[in-house]
Amino acid sequence: MLDAEQISSLQNDRIKNLVKLRNRRSRDQQGIFLAEGYRAISRALEKDVVPKEIYFSPDWFLGENETALLEEAQSRGAKLFEISKIAFEKVAYRERPEGLIGVIPQWSYSIKDLRLSKPPFLLIVESIEKPGNLGTILRSADAAGVDAVICCDSVTDLYNPNVVRSSTGVLFSMPTVMTSSDETIEWLRENGIRSIAATPHASQLYTETKLTGPVAIIMGSEQFGLSEKWLNACDEQTRIPMAGQADSLNVAMATLITLFEAVRQRAAPQ
Repeated sequence: MLDAEQISSLQNDRIKNLVKLRNRRSRDQQGIFLAEGYRAISRALEKDVVPKEIYFSPDWFLGENETALLEEAQSRGAKLFEISKIAFEKVAYRERPEGLIGVIPQWSYSIKDLRLSKPPFLLIVESIEKPGNLGTILRSADAAGVDAVICCDSVTDLYNPNVVRSSTGVLFSMPTVMTSSDETIEWLRENGIRSIAATPHASQLYTETKLTGPVAIIMGSEQFGLSEKWLNACDEQTRIPMAGQADSLNVAMATLITLFEAVRQRAAPQ
């Protein structure tokens, strides 16, 4: 049986605060963020990330497993709140809610805390602007078996609802560091990790670039690409060939293509 506090009023302080948590300042001030939907909350629990609170509305449930998920979360310390259908519609971020929202503590990694494989395989992104792209990039990095994603000079917030949503729960398993370009460049050099900058202005194709060994692939922002700082600091530059009128790809798509070329090379007999 679920032991949940009942909330029906739209004027309830908890409901008002859930709406406020769409704003980065409120999230950072409280050190929490929202994860919406069955998959996000279940993947958080799989990685021992237990929500502080879960707000649910059975009227919006899509399946039959939600109650079991709530029971598990409650047994592990989450406080449950059952809210009305109208109240949930107000706090939900998705157009079609699933009836589950978790309030989860923020965390942070230092670049010096990263555990690297041998040889290391890293993804670095500079000043990514669109939360949906960052979430998709995390999914691609996870699929490619990247050790960690390092976000330099970040423009968007790791805990933006669109990052959480588009990462499909990978946010809870992919080590992600928010830091500066200067710190990252120094750290790469100290650890003997080659840096490969993806830029449409490179002469060398990505299929001709060595992506084996200790390597970090570097991707730039949607609007401006990589800064001169990274283009000057990198060990090599590479590009994806473009046959049509477009002179560049969406950064999430370009990241996926480059990462899986690295996967291909790294799986080939050396």
